[in-house]
Amino acid sequence: MPEILRQLLERPAAWRGEDLQHQQDGIYSLTATQLEELEQGLETTRQSGRALSEIRAENLPLPSFAQYRHQILHDMEGGRGFAVLRGVPVERYSPEDAATIFWALGAQLGIAEPQDRAGHLLHHVRDTGRDLVSEDNVRKYQTNQDIPFHNDGSDILMLLCLRDSKSGGRSRLVSATTVFNQIIERRPDLAEILQQPFYFDARGQQPGGMPRAQRVPIYNYHRGHLSVLHKRFYIELAQRFEEVPPITPQQIGALDQMDEICDEKGVCLEFQMRPGDIQIANNYEILHSRTSFVDYEEPERKRHMLRLWLSIPNGRPLPPVFEKTREFQHSYARRRNGGAQ
Repeated sequence: MPEILRQLLERPAAWRGEDLQHQQDGIYSLTATQLEELEQGLETTRQSGRALSEIRAENLPLPSFAQYRHQILHDMEGGRGFAVLRGVPVERYSPEDAATIFWALGAQLGIAEPQDRAGHLLHHVRDTGRDLVSEDNVRKYQTNQDIPFHNDGSDILMLLCLRDSKSGGRSRLVSATTVFNQIIERRPDLAEILQQPFYFDARGQQPGGMPRAQRVPIYNYHRGHLSVLHKRFYIELAQRFEEVPPITPQQIGALDQMDEICDEKGVCLEFQMRPGDIQIANNYEILHSRTSFVDYEEPERKRHMLRLWLSIPNGRPLPPVFEKTREFQHSYARRRNGGAQ
């Protein structure tokens, strides 16, 4: 039976944005030595002709990155749950070369996992002009709309900024544990509701044979770890399926409470990603959002991010309910088969 948590959790990942706004902990800048190693690795990769998916950490070694690797992995599990890596000189490189460098940095931390049904390991995050409501397989990151607080798939998210938008598109992070603690203090009945199943629209990304709406609690407490899976806009979209029961007033109240706390002054951390910045976040600890943005007219100037989902070697034990989720099934299977190596 799933464990139900009814008490506050005190841990480094239970932070408030107002307490971190001016801190530099968890922000890492690439050194000249690291950039030189990346450049050398890029040239070696070009000569080898390897496809991006064939590149492993040993193919593009970054010995001077070892200390950052240890610190960032600790940030992800046991720390505040997020980090920012700065200084990738994206202006020097083609999108293809920038993707290789991004992949190489990701390979130092973990193993890339599929982000969609087609098995793509690297996603381009940009406005495609497609419509979220009329097309079942469109996801919010493919639009310029604001994206409410949610989390992505696998253990951690990595997001590299190649080009920023003309205006808007600010990143926002919130501690899922802080949100849970606030709900426990204010409405413990809703904290229990959030640990019961909700239906999520899988957006056509589920493997064959799996239902188009997945049934998962938003908060899952397992072996001392509180993990979140939250996408309110996909919960609401799932209501169009005839097999999905109507969302209850109690569930709506719980979702409203989460939204209210996430948007309270001082709770979230907000910042603007600039070209060359990499955002890294634990998907079980951190909810992230993005404000809407206005893009440049010229195609070569439009906002463009690259995204990886990674399983990491020090990832937490995962609750059994994650085994059949499109977000976490790959990290769950990797734990079962020996972990991310």
